[in-house]
Amino acid sequence: MTTIDTKNTVPEGLGLDKTKRVASNTLGQDQFLQLMVAQLKNQDPMQPMTNGEFLGQMAQFGTVNGIQDLQKSFTSFASSLQSNQALMASSLVGRVVMVPGDSMVFSGTPAVGAAELPQAASEVRVSVMDGSGQVVRHQALGSQAAGTVRFTWDGLSDSGTTMAPGVYTMKVEAVTGGKSSALQTYALARVDSVSLGGQQGIMLNLWDGSTTSIANVKEIG
Repeated sequence: MTTIDTKNTVPEGLGLDKTKRVASNTLGQDQFLQLMVAQLKNQDPMQPMTNGEFLGQMAQFGTVNGIQDLQKSFTSFASSLQSNQALMASSLVGRVVMVPGDSMVFSGTPAVGAAELPQAASEVRVSVMDGSGQVVRHQALGSQAAGTVRFTWDGLSDSGTTMAPGVYTMKVEAVTGGKSSALQTYALARVDSVSLGGQQGIMLNLWDGSTTSIANVKEIG
């Protein structure tokens, strides 16, 4: 008497191979061509698929494949770019960078600041304020061409008194056509550490406890 194993026997002709069959949620080129052939075989003879429809479906499939390949390429490129940025950011630890800000640190040696001048100005003026907001020094830089304007503060007040070491605030104005306008200022700060993987990307942790994106770095000292 012949015994039949109903659990492992596969009816002949179904083409199933349990050891090789792999479930997939993606449609590859082979599967797409098989579907196209099946569609041609089972189409309505009275309303056959036109060449334009056939070519249109092929074009759509090619477009989808192209987009998927492009997405993979961009993902790889973004990963490589982030790795390069992380490497560059780590090299900034301990160095001084110029970033947007209005702080000037006086520690006994001249403090340095900068401002971005969008167009030439007949006069550029710098005001240095202490922690209470009181202006302790006015500086006139004269006429300046468009671009980054650098300046130093020797730590002296308008009266010639040496100010105490600490953090001061700068304000820069440009006079053009008789009108005064505030300028974007830049501060010099030392990078103490780098933060990676946050939602804001690569962030630099500065000496004063503030943070800034690596994209904000205007200059590296």
